[in-house]
Amino acid sequence: MNRWIYAAGSVGMLAAAVSMPVCAVSSAVIGYGQGTAVNDENCPIDALSFDAQYAGYDAYATTPDKNRIILTFDQGYENGYTAQILDTLKEKDVSALFFLTGDYAKKESALVQRMIEEGHMLGNHGMTHASLPTLTKSEAEREIMDLHQYVLDTYDYEMQYFRCPCGEYSETALETIQSCGYRTIFWSDAYVDWNVDDQPDPSQALTRLIDHAHGGEILLLHSVSATNAEILGALIDALREKGFTL
Repeated sequence: MNRWIYAAGSVGMLAAAVSMPVCAVSSAVIGYGQGTAVNDENCPIDALSFDAQYAGYDAYATTPDKNRIILTFDQGYENGYTAQILDTLKEKDVSALFFLTGDYAKKESALVQRMIEEGHMLGNHGMTHASLPTLTKSEAEREIMDLHQYVLDTYDYEMQYFRCPCGEYSETALETIQSCGYRTIFWSDAYVDWNVDDQPDPSQALTRLIDHAHGGEILLLHSVSATNAEILGALIDALREKGFTL
């Protein structure tokens, strides 16, 4: 992903600086959502607004490459489908970004090692999957860096992307993530695939994901989903037929 770089302007005079209002970083908890309204390129407007508002914190919901769709998977726990997902990704020659929780990184070492060996990227989804804006700064730093260090020590892999657990963030949380050397990655499309007791119909899910496709998309999928494992190959083929790279 391309990184947007912003240079801060300097204030010339102390008197002017004193007279200017100070904008404190907000700690208010915000629940992320990409919204339903889209632009003429089928990209959710709220995702683009998030990018515009928070890129200064290295936080993104889309990518600048309008020919690409990035597949991301949240790995909260193992439900028996990740190996099948990895098989499909290997068959289709697609690299994905897997966001690990601490529990997953500790329990599923063979699958995590396979992700690395097959060229996928690992992302940080929090050591305990705690909502970052509900924590103190020091607690949030530990939530990020304890998992960072564990993965580095165990797998010799240094993660650089963070996905906020529960989809919750604040300006303070984004600032903390950035100070830990991470970029925050949300998404511009997702659907209710995580409820293992009420899985979406595969044909309807495939149609929905294809219809919502857009350039610069970051697609959030959950690997606990039987539906996702079933339709992934067909989804990749259909997105490529629409002209996207993955």
